[in-house]
Amino acid sequence: MELYAGIDLHSNNSVLLVMDEQDRTLFAKRLPNQLGGIIDALRSCSGTVRGVAVESTYNWYWLVDGLQDAGFAVSLVNTAAVKQYDGLKYGGDFSDARHLAHLLRLGILPTGYIYPREQRALRDLLRKRSQLVSQRTSQILGIQNLLARNLGVQLSGNTIKHWTEKEIATLPLFEEQAQALQANLAVMNCIDKQITGLERGILAKASQREDFSVLQTVCGIGKILALTIALEVGDINRFANAGHFASYARTVNSRRESNGKKKGEGNAKCGNRYLAWAFIEAAHFAVRYDPTVKRWYQRKCTSALSVVAIKAVAHKLARACYHVIKDGVPFEVQRAFG
Repeated sequence: MELYAGIDLHSNNSVLLVMDEQDRTLFAKRLPNQLGGIIDALRSCSGTVRGVAVESTYNWYWLVDGLQDAGFAVSLVNTAAVKQYDGLKYGGDFSDARHLAHLLRLGILPTGYIYPREQRALRDLLRKRSQLVSQRTSQILGIQNLLARNLGVQLSGNTIKHWTEKEIATLPLFEEQAQALQANLAVMNCIDKQITGLERGILAKASQREDFSVLQTVCGIGKILALTIALEVGDINRFANAGHFASYARTVNSRRESNGKKKGEGNAKCGNRYLAWAFIEAAHFAVRYDPTVKRWYQRKCTSALSVVAIKAVAHKLARACYHVIKDGVPFEVQRAFG
């Protein structure tokens, strides 16, 4: 007898439901997040488990890896694409797990990409760098706000990054205000040191990647952006074409139409937010430093808002990066923006 399992994963427990070919429930129970207990429950069911559908949440690594090591065929569910019938009177964890198992049995379960575990750690380390950069920016903004509020002074982030405590001591501030600035500066310097260490380690491990090298030929893309794109993409062959890749990078419009008229917005958050950030950053750098891209951007600005124009540049860069990675050829700016 063939069996199909669905797991509704939470932070501290998982709801496991196993059904047969006739959609009859054979096992349904809320279990603690302990790999051994979940595997034992699956193996206790009489029959062959053809697949296990695991809800893609922030904490899926341990469960998917453990089930694969135990020999189960695991599908990581694209939760943004799974929607139950709106007319249901009641829905809960058990009905959600049953719905996942049902879609798996029918072969229509929307699935996500299971990033290879041996490469996952490096990608997550780069994401940690992004988190630290955001925290460093918060400290800089705190310093800028305090100075603007009390002294009417506007300083750039680059100026603040090179500040010392002696320079703070020369400012006409109360002792408490100077102490607040020194606290921000100390935290910023500590974070900056950690960022430098992370970058050194990441670059040492990723510098031999072919996609990392070829991505740096794209205008606006340096080492960090090339790393972000290369590590977030994973296997480029999982995208059918450049349009699918651009959509995953969130560089296309979120729009629903009917009879040529706009009927609403799609899921704007569907895709990879790290790639979205990388291509917008690359677009700004390309417009600033590449004359061909700048001319194209300026023409676009004559018929659209600047924010729309920069998004259009990001879209073209995303499509170009798809071909650059897939074909392993250097970027040609005239082909993309000529």
